[in-house]
Amino acid sequence: MSDGRDVYRVRARRWEHGWELDIESVGATQSHSLKDAEMMARDYISLALDVPMDSFDLELVPDIGEGLAEQARQARAETRAAEKARDDAALKLRRVARMLHDEGLTGKEIGIILGVSTQRVSQLLKAEARARGGEHRTSA
Repeated sequence: MSDGRDVYRVRARRWEHGWELDIESVGATQSHSLKDAEMMARDYISLALDVPMDSFDLELVPDIGEGLAEQARQARAETRAAEKARDDAALKLRRVARMLHDEGLTGKEIGIILGVSTQRVSQLLKAEARARGGEHRTSA
């Protein structure tokens, strides 16, 4: 259960004409594409159990072989980690730009230190000001 809603696990197996959808404890149906698998499974569950299509959650599990599934899982995890690292670096860059500005450095000097253009320094300072809750005037 998820937030009090039923969760149905749908194992999707590829075959010659699309995907076979084995819905745990409910039955099986088919879909021409993986893109349509969730809608087909929802429709099947809704009709089989006489419940609204939006009253439950699905866990779609494509059966692509353990090796490829693990590689896909790792790729997703690495992508999430890279996105977090990018966001953390951007936050730090904005904060350092603000600290350098508060020390009296010019936009050009800040740009040289951080390895960015003067225009980028201006953007960083404005973004940091917004994050701090106020539109402070920044001169780069």
